[in-house]
Amino acid sequence: MSRALRLARRGLYCTHPNPRVGCVIVADSGKVVGEGFHVRAGEPHAEVHALRAAGERAYGGTAYVSLEPCSHQGRTPPCVDALIAAGIRRVVAAMQDPNPQVAGSGLRRLAAAGIEVDCGLLEAEARALNAGFIKRMEQGLPLVRVKLAMSLDGRTAMQNGQSQWITGAAARAAVQRLRAQSSVVLTGADTVLADHARLTVRPAEMDVNEEQARLAASRPPLRVLLDSRLRVPLSAPFYQAGKALTVCHQASAKVRQSFQAAGHELLAAADASGHIDLFELLRLLAGRGVNEVLVEAGATLSGAFARAGLVDEYQLFVAPKFLGSTARALLDLPLERLGEAHALSILDIRAVGEDFRIIARPL
Repeated sequence: MSRALRLARRGLYCTHPNPRVGCVIVADSGKVVGEGFHVRAGEPHAEVHALRAAGERAYGGTAYVSLEPCSHQGRTPPCVDALIAAGIRRVVAAMQDPNPQVAGSGLRRLAAAGIEVDCGLLEAEARALNAGFIKRMEQGLPLVRVKLAMSLDGRTAMQNGQSQWITGAAARAAVQRLRAQSSVVLTGADTVLADHARLTVRPAEMDVNEEQARLAASRPPLRVLLDSRLRVPLSAPFYQAGKALTVCHQASAKVRQSFQAAGHELLAAADASGHIDLFELLRLLAGRGVNEVLVEAGATLSGAFARAGLVDEYQLFVAPKFLGSTARALLDLPLERLGEAHALSILDIRAVGEDFRIIARPL
């Protein structure tokens, strides 16, 4: 199963909106005879790749799969049918599929066909690999990561806005990998205007192997700009870098046509006060099959996600330097009492080049 999970990770940058899945076929002799991983939506699932590699040697063997085999007809046939037809004797799944179209029915169909079924091996690891897909299936919302780069004294830019570059090359490569694994990279107008940001994935800067770079290039994330007053012109580098979705308060038919003509999409998602409704936006994105949202924005928008309780994970890149008391703060998060502090659970701290990365989850 550990090998199946490693295979699944090979689809980290390309399976959206599907989950990342790996499969290993082991013959009665204990020898691995086939393995595979799901590459992208609409193509064969991990089990089919593994069965094709195993051929007749799959008969009487065991299939280790990191997610319950599908039992419904989607863009590809049900994997349970392929496993049954191949004569698999036993199926071990890391976890049940949270998709309501499956949700245990795949395992039940296998058991009804006389196949021995086990579920729950390395489940925590399997859930972590597909946390965004699971949240979308169970809650109707994508997983939200907020990425922030700061100095050791918690500052993100000088008072005049200068921020490139606080962190080093290794940290920037890690951010490229974060973008590549996300379904959406989301930012605000202030960031785009101040930094001339494009927020694209640049595989050559990801520091990954050739296969991973190729797969990342094959499915770039959707770039989403929150620009309630449409301050960013269509001539900006952000729009010149490729298709984007802009979320605003309201727009005339003429403005919508200009965005469409430029190859972009415009969406109105504002609340009664004229502010963009972040919860509603996330719900709409989930309806489009978005599993993971990476927020790369300034203190105002990042703070808005924090205040709304919509952040699942923070990725904080910390540079060993001080920017001083007049530099800009990390989050726009006005608090008056210590009891209002946003408590975090730190999941991981490690060096990334000359910098450090802290992964934390709101309690």
